[in-house]
Amino acid sequence: MSRRIVVHDHAQARAALAAAAELGVAVTLQSPEGAAGYLGPGYFRGLDVVLDCGDAPGLALGALRAGVKRIRLRAAPEVLLKVADIAAQSGAVLDRDDGPTLDLAAVPPSRWAAACRAWLASAD
Repeated sequence: MSRRIVVHDHAQARAALAAAAELGVAVTLQSPEGAAGYLGPGYFRGLDVVLDCGDAPGLALGALRAGVKRIRLRAAPEVLLKVADIAAQSGAVLDRDDGPTLDLAAVPPSRWAAACRAWLASAD
């Protein structure tokens, strides 16, 4: 199982991926909560990021239409089942991992690399 790091921009994503490569471990990049609503799916285009759609199924469906392959959504169970089915039909997945994350918003840029290495090295 890979560790999760919440990234808010491409520089943070590069720091997380570099730390993972340096340590030879897997990492899952995740957008901030609700990022689909204020950044849109295009912002993370080209990065393999789990896009958080908050509690908005419409944003989740829009992200799938835009080609996002991994989304998160907080919704009623029946809505999650429907969105998961639609995601699967488009070759995408509804991410439901609620494990711990390192959120780089709380880390000064000069410490991103060290924080990522420490977080990734602490994996069980």
